[in-house]
Amino acid sequence: MFQLRQSFLLFLTASIWGSGFVAQSVGMDHVTPFTFTFFRTLIGALFLLPFIALIKALYKNKVKEKSYTTKDLLIGSASCGLFLIMGESFQQYGLVTTDAGKTGFITSMYIIFVPLISITVGKKINRFIWIGVILAVIGMYLLCIKQDFTIERGDLLILCCAVAFAFHIMVIDHFVKTIDGVMLACGQFFMASFMGLILMLIFDFNTLSYDSIMAAAPAMLYAGIMSNGIAYTLQVVGQRGINPAVATLILSLESVMAVIFGITFLNESLATRELIGCVLMFLAVIIAQYPFKK
Repeated sequence: MFQLRQSFLLFLTASIWGSGFVAQSVGMDHVTPFTFTFFRTLIGALFLLPFIALIKALYKNKVKEKSYTTKDLLIGSASCGLFLIMGESFQQYGLVTTDAGKTGFITSMYIIFVPLISITVGKKINRFIWIGVILAVIGMYLLCIKQDFTIERGDLLILCCAVAFAFHIMVIDHFVKTIDGVMLACGQFFMASFMGLILMLIFDFNTLSYDSIMAAAPAMLYAGIMSNGIAYTLQVVGQRGINPAVATLILSLESVMAVIFGITFLNESLATRELIGCVLMFLAVIIAQYPFKK
């Protein structure tokens, strides 16, 4: 039951992320990547603060808190925040020159990097997970790539984003074992927004304007509250107790959910090739979790 609940939280995360690509694309019409990333992470952090206060008030003396120090929280927040700001920044810059479908496919390549990183740190990856990874890669290719695949500068930036998100997943897996998930999520947003502020002031200062920020505000609010504040928190909480490679496969359903949202709200259609891709990705997630359910 625990594994099923955690899997559902990660699937919910992927669903929210799938709807977030629209907001990211709209926001980029008005502000630069570092500016968008700074505001979305700051909004995510501020959004969580009242929830942390509410949780502490409701569950005071009822739930045994994890034993960690302020230093542990700062180190965990800084580590997660670093890879978060790297992943989001590379993705935003890549979106400037790369179409959304290819961006979704290359970003999801973290499903390959996470098992490889896991092996280097001594985690076991069974054959079911590797089968799931292979099926998911094929499924994402069929789902996202609608023409001949060529590598461009924007694609390399998105690939760097995938590597950063792979390390982000692994770092969360390490720290969430000892640090409260909601506190870790909020801390990483504050750290990421601080780093984003520095980058914005260095690279985007001359392009900043009140009008552009207000024009991008709806997109930044959606990305900050939904994709960051809610989804990344669900990711941190949902990853506890789940093999990071399996968690990665569930999170990769972000691409599938993006297509489903497009069909539902934008009247887009799903070709046979894309339908097969969706089926393969769902099948990959089921196969990867088979040993745990057994």
